[in-house]
Formats: sequence, structure tokens, C-alpha cells
Amino acid sequence: MRINNVITKINQNEKSFGINLVFPSTTIVELTGQAGFDFITFDSEHGPFTIDLLDDLCRVADMSGITPMARVPDISDSTILRFLDRGIMGITGPHITDGAKAEQLAGAARYVPSGKRSFGSGRGAHYGDFPSGQAYMEHVNSNIIVIAQLEDIEVLENIDDILAVDGIDFFASGPQDIAQSMGLPGQPNHPKVKEFENKVINHVHNAGKRMADDVMASARATTLFLEGAKTYLQSEI
Repeated sequence: MRINNVITKINQNEKSFGINLVFPSTTIVELTGQAGFDFITFDSEHGPFTIDLLDDLCRVADMSGITPMARVPDISDSTILRFLDRGIMGITGPHITDGAKAEQLAGAARYVPSGKRSFGSGRGAHYGDFPSGQAYMEHVNSNIIVIAQLEDIEVLENIDDILAVDGIDFFASGPQDIAQSMGLPGQPNHPKVKEFENKVINHVHNAGKRMADDVMASARATTLFLEGAKTYLQSEI
């Protein structure tokens, strides 16, 4: 059964490294594994990731030895289920603004007794080919990562309720959307945005919990290409 590389690295007190992909490409997934990264995140909140494409993307990730994760477009049971049933092993839920949304995210990502995920026998579940359903579900529950993205101004009003929810493994920021919610569009580095982020991070750490950045680092595939291409062009001038 699949092992989550990020969790393995955490248990070894090591940071994991990954790629964030905003467009579907099995070639990029394969190259990510070949380069030695630990995971890849498919940004389906902003990218055109259909369910059939996710099947192939996750298949290539498995073959390349990297853990497939995704930022989902919404946190409904059906959306998260379809991603997990493809073989996704990490779910980032966007715009988690209160305890109810945090509970919805956490519950949809794991089987009973940790959540309410429905069972399906697709490729994510090895097509039902395992000796014990109970052992399989326990294994999957312990290898799923759930990340709540805190990227709206109302988060601070509800931060204690959010942090009290079981089943959220890590928290992430979102400075662009924070800036917009503060009436500062296009200003993710504004001092007020940074102050807000620091307050949220302090709340998370004071609650004995961790930000995703504490245990993993991720680079955008597009940024790596553009920076590499520009560096190459400048070197040839």
C-alpha cells in the first residue's frame, strides 16, 4: 500500500520538498520524481484538472516514487472523495474561515472513525485488491495529510474554533487572498498582510500545531522554468 513521503520525512525529522503544478502534465510529474522531489501538488483550485486526468497524473506519480497531493477547488464531500479515490494522499482545503469549514474538510478526508469518507474501489483503493478492508482504511487514514488554508481576514475571529478541530494536520497561508480580503488587492507583501500572517502563525504555534511550511517546502513548476530560462538567456547575452 502507498506510503506518504511527507509523513515519512516528518517521522525522520526531515523536511520534504515538492513541486506545485497549476496545469496537468504527466511529463512534469515524471521529471519531478526523476529530480528527487518528495511530492507534487496539483493546484485544482486554479488549474484545469479533470478527474480522468488526475487518474493518470496520480498513476505517474506512483510510478515515479512521489506523493501526489492536491489543492481542491472546494471542500464538499463529493469533490474531496473524487480526488482521494484517484490516489491523492494530501488535501489542501482553500478558504477555511471557521470551525465548521475545518470540520467539513477534516471529516471528508478520512474514513471512519476519523472521518466520514465513503469507500470506493477505484485506483486510489488499489481497485479493492487488498486482504483486509479495515487494515487498508487504517493505513490510508494514517497516510493522508490534511491542510487548512487560512487566507481570509475573518480567520482571526474564528482561529480558536479552527485550531480546536481534530484531523487538520497543518495550516497554510495565502497572502494574495488575504490582501484582497483586507482591501489591498495585489499587495501580498503589505505590512498589514504580513502582520496578519504573523498573528495567525503565532496562534497556530501557540496551540502546539504546525504550519505546512514548518515541514515541507514547495516551488511552482512555472517559476522554476521561467527563472531557469531567464538565467540561461542572460548567460548567453
